[in-house]
Amino acid sequence: MDPKAFVLGMSALGAGIAMVAGIGAGIGQGIAAGNAASAVGRQPEAQGDILKTLLVGAAVAESTGIYSLIIAILLLFANPLIGLL
Repeated sequence: MDPKAFVLGMSALGAGIAMVAGIGAGIGQGIAAGNAASAVGRQPEAQGDILKTLLVGAAVAESTGIYSLIIAILLLFANPLIGLL
């Protein structure tokens, strides 16, 4: 087996595994949005505070998905491991 083909194949597999983190970010944001909507329904006068907290939490949750996307793109298109062969 060609070492370059092996590294490219394993890099594609690693990129796919890295993108699994996007599932967790999506689920987390969905749960947070649902709970925020429920909280606003129970206490409408606190909508501003709930919205601020929701947006900060969504930004933190989304950063995980963005990091995994960057790692996947690096592995697929700018693979640093090919230069080591």
